[in-house]
Amino acid sequence: MQLVIVESPTKAKTITRFLGKNFKIVSSYGHVRDLPKSKLGIDVENNFTPQYVTPRANQKRITQLKKQALSAKQVWFATDEDREGEAIAWHLQELFQLDQAKIGRIVFHEITPEAIQGALKNPRQIDINLVDAQQARRILDRLVGYKLSPLLWKKIAKGLSAGRVQSPALRLIVEREEEIKKFNPEEYWSLEADFTDQQHHTFTAHLYKIENKILDKLAIKNESNLKIILQALEKTTYQITDLQTKQTVKNPLPPFTTSTLQQTAINRFGFSAKQTMVLAQQLYEGINLGSQGSVGLITYMRTDSVNLAEKFLTQAQQFINKNFGSNYHPGQPRHFKTKSKSAQEAHEAIRPTDVNLMPDEIKTYLNKNQLKLYQLIWQRAVASQMSPAQIQATILDVQDHSQKYIFRANGSVIKFDGFLKVYPTKTQENILPELKLKQPVDLVKFNPQQHFTQPPARYTEASLVKTLEQFDIGRPSTYAQIINTIQQRNYVTKEQRYLIPTEIGTLVNKVLVEHFNQIVDYDFTAQMENELDDIAQGKLNWVKAIQKFYQPFINNIQIKEQELDKTQITQQETTDIKCPKCGNPMMIKLGRFGKFLACSNFPECKTTQPLEENGPTEEINEKCPECGHDLKIKFGRFGKFLACSNYPECKFTKPIIKSTGVKCPECGQGELVEKRTKTKRTFYACSNYPKCKFALWSKPNGEKCPQCGSLLIYGTQDTLRCSHKDCKFTKKIN
Repeated sequence: MQLVIVESPTKAKTITRFLGKNFKIVSSYGHVRDLPKSKLGIDVENNFTPQYVTPRANQKRITQLKKQALSAKQVWFATDEDREGEAIAWHLQELFQLDQAKIGRIVFHEITPEAIQGALKNPRQIDINLVDAQQARRILDRLVGYKLSPLLWKKIAKGLSAGRVQSPALRLIVEREEEIKKFNPEEYWSLEADFTDQQHHTFTAHLYKIENKILDKLAIKNESNLKIILQALEKTTYQITDLQTKQTVKNPLPPFTTSTLQQTAINRFGFSAKQTMVLAQQLYEGINLGSQGSVGLITYMRTDSVNLAEKFLTQAQQFINKNFGSNYHPGQPRHFKTKSKSAQEAHEAIRPTDVNLMPDEIKTYLNKNQLKLYQLIWQRAVASQMSPAQIQATILDVQDHSQKYIFRANGSVIKFDGFLKVYPTKTQENILPELKLKQPVDLVKFNPQQHFTQPPARYTEASLVKTLEQFDIGRPSTYAQIINTIQQRNYVTKEQRYLIPTEIGTLVNKVLVEHFNQIVDYDFTAQMENELDDIAQGKLNWVKAIQKFYQPFINNIQIKEQELDKTQITQQETTDIKCPKCGNPMMIKLGRFGKFLACSNFPECKTTQPLEENGPTEEINEKCPECGHDLKIKFGRFGKFLACSNYPECKFTKPIIKSTGVKCPECGQGELVEKRTKTKRTFYACSNYPKCKFALWSKPNGEKCPQCGSLLIYGTQDTLRCSHKDCKFTKKIN
């Protein structure tokens, strides 16, 4: 019997279909050993030797696997092909202590019969360089976390922690928030005009030039400037002075990498980075397709490469020619070059394992979100091999009689849809009427609009992933974990898709930037990632890399232990409020979840109170339904709530409902109010729930769609879009 060990039971189930009775496929259920939780677990005096332990929950499983491995004729480690998968295989080998001749390491980029059989024909030894790179990453993260976090506990608040890659991500979010606070908006105006020809064909153009000078965005600074222009244009005539038509092409985007998949899924579907990766993992490991059994639908989802296998390129060409026609394929496979300096070109982009498994044909076997993600991956990969879209672009200039002012209209017509047939984008047609040079046109009306410059947008998960990749912070497998960690630590909250630093997150970042700049320095973090890549390629010794980092780091911690003063950092202050238990003054302190009142006689007296309890409160004119006393706004771990002022005699509380002021379109009686799921995801539901179950994932703005009458909701990139799933209406927010 030959034993194949993978890390996931779903993966094991899929692979079982492809191998005969002589093979037994089992799962390690992920990592089998790790550093101990209760201590550092690294011998810093002895070349940073890690002290691995097998968690108690894993011991029974490992004993069973070892027994199976000892009795097997051959043992194949078939964990994922990345560093983490390599490390799991190495840990299993260390635990089993088997004869090297009995062990084989196999890797594959997709879970298909061809890939598995091909891997078995080309086994290799465990790549110790990949193991060392993963081990170095784990040790670096442990050193930072276990040496720096206790200092944050002492100098700021209990329960805080710092991370090697999470801290630079937090810095990005905090610095963006500071930019927004410092931003001073500037007023400016834009001017559009509606024109018509003799056949009453109307088109819109924008003011493009004044006295042959192209206007920049802020050219019309105020309403006074605008009025001067309008007065000059009030009683004049207009004619077409320039008319250009040219053929342009729009090429398809490359297939997905981990980063671009996360960004697109976040923007299109509102998925989180973590949710995207969980769904992709399910599609990779295998979905039960009825009579076909469990089938791996996509290739490995942790990748920074845009390469596509020759097998897929051939398969895609045949599929495109058969289903759309030969004119939809460029004739030669299209290859893409990655923009990432660290991309591993031996890997592949994320693509369907079989192009013939069309989303519509297998949708009954997928849940709603699995189908969305699979369809997105399938469309992007197939479209990447299709012909470009051919677009006829028209530029039309309208000049006034004085020849001082020029309005410009841009038209576009899709002459051949090409890849857009499979992967629709925001490319839209704007058809202009057929006009001729020197043809007169009449002004219908002016459409001036006032604007104000906007501050840089807060990060969304999508834009943060893009920025992390640009700065070389982390790697594809870590983006989702980074974003999840800073939210779990309460350093960042997510509101309306945007990531906003909390008070404690801002303070932690301030301390790290001022006193541990190396940890949050973008260039240093990128350099560390590059060194990990060098270790993986056998170019750098992992112990030397850690030594170079560790000594300056630990020396600085020892200095800051003496220098930093908690009272100054957290700006603790004594109040006039007396402790209800011992009578000593209460102090304002900062904890993991914000400011609170604590007795100055700590630790003898451990009384604490929410800061709002004795601070200024908002008048809400609402009585407690249980005892009749006034309700007050208080602040707890999860934000503001209403509580009875007669506490502790009366312990009545209720959440504060945030209304959007928008009437429910379904029942017409309730209002749409902000709510949160158990996973803290915000949504908007009717206040008459459970009688009315109408809900939206995005905030409504109160306007109705001009095309179908449904509510408009806030979309991505400063847009409003229709809330009806079948309506494609969108418009830019002015």
